Amino acid sequence: MPFDPAQVYLPAEDTYLFLKAAQDEIRPGNRVLEVGTGNGCVAIALWPDASLCIATDINPHAAAYVHAQGIDVVQTDLCAGLQGPFDLVIFNPPYLPTQPEERLDDWLEYALDGGTDGKSVIRRFAADVRRVLAPSGRVLLLISSLTGLQEVSGIFLLHGFFVAIVHQQRVEDEILYVLRIA
Repeated sequence: MPFDPAQVYLPAEDTYLFLKAAQDEIRPGNRVLEVGTGNGCVAIALWPDASLCIATDINPHAAAYVHAQGIDVVQTDLCAGLQGPFDLVIFNPPYLPTQPEERLDDWLEYALDGGTDGKSVIRRFAADVRRVLAPSGRVLLLISSLTGLQEVSGIFLLHGFFVAIVHQQRVEDEILYVLRIA
């Protein structure tokens, strides 16, 4: 499928912070799943150290773009239809609180719209990720202070995970956090 690059999330401050955290977290031979890969730069950087690296994105333009970069990609919602186990699952989710009147009618919206409270996609991910995670696997998740650090941590705690902040960075009027969830 030909892709429209204007419909693919381009690297930004959150991408570079997440990339640094993922490079610090990966261990040689890990089986890696990047959920919501967008432009694929994180999966591309991790691929040489992984025994398996698969990316997903619901956006067909992002999936086509990442496939063209040589990464195995599945166009799907989160990790639907995939089987694990993966040692490392990474996800820079749509975390911005978005009101219905603020929504755009395009594929790029999937990279940004976290629902009215910024946590709707995160809730769905938290409820399903254990299904594809290896018993000693880890999740890296990037969120914003606009989404609510305590609330997001609580979502994962309710699903039996432990949560720790591994990286953080102030960007304009928010703080970006990378959480290790295990």
